Amino acid sequence: MEKRRLGNSDLWVSRMGLGCMSLGTNLEKAENIVKAALDQGINYFDTADLYDYGVNEEIIGKTLSSVRDQVIIATKVGNRWNNQKDGWSWDPSKAYIKKAVKDSLKRLQTDYIDLYQLHGGTIDDPMDETIEAFEELQQEGFIRYYGLSSIRPNVIHAFAKKSSIVSNMMQYSLLDRRPEELFSFMQKENIRIVTRGSVAKGLLSDKVLEKLHTDNLEGYLDYTSIEVKELLESIQAKLLKAGRTMNEIALQYNLAHEVVAAVVTGSSSVEQVKDNARAVNASPLNTEELEYLKWVTKETRYKNHR
Repeated sequence: MEKRRLGNSDLWVSRMGLGCMSLGTNLEKAENIVKAALDQGINYFDTADLYDYGVNEEIIGKTLSSVRDQVIIATKVGNRWNNQKDGWSWDPSKAYIKKAVKDSLKRLQTDYIDLYQLHGGTIDDPMDETIEAFEELQQEGFIRYYGLSSIRPNVIHAFAKKSSIVSNMMQYSLLDRRPEELFSFMQKENIRIVTRGSVAKGLLSDKVLEKLHTDNLEGYLDYTSIEVKELLESIQAKLLKAGRTMNEIALQYNLAHEVVAAVVTGSSSVEQVKDNARAVNASPLNTEELEYLKWVTKETRYKNHR
């Protein structure tokens, strides 16, 4: 699978990353999914200390330990479980980040994290302190590079100005084109985007086509359920009949933008990994297809956190 570089780092990530949140806690099932991802040429695995109270990191650590030098492990920090583990709070402090990274390293069974991401953030955070923590961890060798996981324009602009982030994870799909307003800025700053939510909670997957003639479709952000149905019918008539699949269209639309390094897709089965990999390895969208998709979807902007 083709790889793309994250910013000015030496991290070359496969165009499809495995989003590990949906792996669950069954070790055997998770191992099979991770192995399937490796077999497809995927080298980029995205987890977080928040997922399943850290169990997700433990599973990733166990399943990737034998190929550690061949993969890129990304995890996240900032959300802190309470003692009862029935809720969490936001803590971007230097003290917490430097403690949390050691816990993640232990669970991941590794001496270093390839990409350490701030799992959210607001413009009111002690940003200089947060950045200082990441910079020190990089100097100390605990992390190779760091990035963001944020959809807030003001936070993204501030980190681009003050820090050395190489990437930002953003929700992005044909039904959520809000990140596009930041593409040229992030391209200029040499910050690459890794996307999540590319199939918009399944509304842009092949399985949704079975629901086109029912009333089971849901709305999504600025789209009503009727608008979602009309959009899917339009895409079906124009592109699916020409041989494309819905998964292809959804994932290739993300990857058509140079600033996007990878689509991070969650998978709960081996077949889902294979299907997503087929979509990522399909032919890129041509100019006519891209222009059509932009024409039939909404060009939206972020309304808050500006």
